[in-house]
Amino acid sequence: MRTRAADTAPPVRAPVLAQAGRITVAVAAVLLVALFTAVVLRHGRPFSPDLSLHRWSVAHRPGAARAAAAALTATGVGVVPYLLALVAGALTRRGARERALAAAAAMLTLLVVQLARFGLATAIGRGRPPAADWAVHASGFAFPSGHTVTSATAAGLLIWALCRHHGGRLRTVAVCLLALWAAAVGLTRIYLGVHWPTDVVGGWLLTVVLFGLAALVVPRLPAVRPRDREPRART
Repeated sequence: MRTRAADTAPPVRAPVLAQAGRITVAVAAVLLVALFTAVVLRHGRPFSPDLSLHRWSVAHRPGAARAAAAALTATGVGVVPYLLALVAGALTRRGARERALAAAAAMLTLLVVQLARFGLATAIGRGRPPAADWAVHASGFAFPSGHTVTSATAAGLLIWALCRHHGGRLRTVAVCLLALWAAAVGLTRIYLGVHWPTDVVGGWLLTVVLFGLAALVVPRLPAVRPRDREPRART
């Protein structure tokens, strides 16, 4: 009876989702290469949409909105992303030792991504918008945005851990909040005048590509294997 029920069950959505993920990563990679090439060919000069959005941001920054954006953008680096990475690693394992190792691996992953982003930004050497337009302090080269990559990577690690090892409405709420937080951090970099919009877009695309490569390289370790626990049927 179980065999017939399994045969008539609806097909698993995992292959469809995997195919959609591969297409998304491929499109992001193409867009990322195109954007990188355009920035390099223009020697870092901003594009027309960059200038338009930058001028709008500078002209629409009342005190309360500016303070809120500054507070939010501060969470994009430092303690908060590493705390999220730590939680992501801890959620993927059971046992104190395994959780500690997984948390360390997740935080190391975030550090490696940050170093890769820094090397890429140094190699491209794109300048930031005029310092007179900055609402917060900034340093280093602009493309791709460091806050954007860091927040998106930290959120992505925790989203991956939640989707792979947990379920329910609470997971859905948490995933939505993490995605909104990462997106908002990137947008604050534009609003505060310290990044061109294409810096932020480049950061998002880079993060998507890195996660896609990680999915191909890192072995997939399922969190729950119910079939392994069931006794094998006798032939």
